Amino acid sequence: MTSDFDTMSLADYLAAGGRLTSPANVPPRYRAELLKLMATFVDSNLAGAAGFAEQINGGPGIKAREASARIVAEKLANADRVLTLMGEFGADTARYVDQHPWHTRLARKAEIEAARVEQDMRLAVFNYPMTDWADAVVMNVLMGHAVCVQLEEMKQVSYQPLAEALRDCLAVEANHAALAEAGLARLIDEGTDPTASVAYWHPRVATSFGLGDADRFEQLKAMGLRHDDNDTLRARWETRTKEALENAGLDG
Repeated sequence: MTSDFDTMSLADYLAAGGRLTSPANVPPRYRAELLKLMATFVDSNLAGAAGFAEQINGGPGIKAREASARIVAEKLANADRVLTLMGEFGADTARYVDQHPWHTRLARKAEIEAARVEQDMRLAVFNYPMTDWADAVVMNVLMGHAVCVQLEEMKQVSYQPLAEALRDCLAVEANHAALAEAGLARLIDEGTDPTASVAYWHPRVATSFGLGDADRFEQLKAMGLRHDDNDTLRARWETRTKEALENAGLDG
């Protein structure tokens, strides 16, 4: 930390936009919330990669499958980047590699507010299965833009090593969203109607932005772990999604 910490409380330092740089600087409450934030990112990437990997062989041709395999590999690399930071806080990183079934899903028709499949921190949307290649493409268009909106927010986090890691992750995810849009355009050009998949995935992806707890948001904002509230982030996603779907010739 800077010398500002010598003249103000940690809470005031963070509220003023201060940054922490190592586990040694982090108090217990901040540590707990930071680890929760990182675990959600890691678990969602691992679960998302596991689900999309099952659809790779449904891709239309070698190039599409190669690009899809690269997306899976890059999501795993993003997870590993943040998991490494969690390890610096003493997290059991081996559990993520060897002991958890990231591929597990609820039934396709499970209620949107259904309980999660496993005891992990994945976003709820990653509890639902994709049915085929076209369905996977639609899911990745909608979720790809959600991830970009969320990472634009998260890259401002007050824990500097995480902020730096997430800036790199955002560039990767932006490319994934663009690839998904190209895949959607190809589906439509070839005569596939993705309307049903859009209707299925849209409300499930929307849950990724949470229900909005004003008190909790203010607590996290004071720690520099949040900046814009859930409604603001969801509205940004809706705007991006509407544009992406309209560009593909669908109603936004």
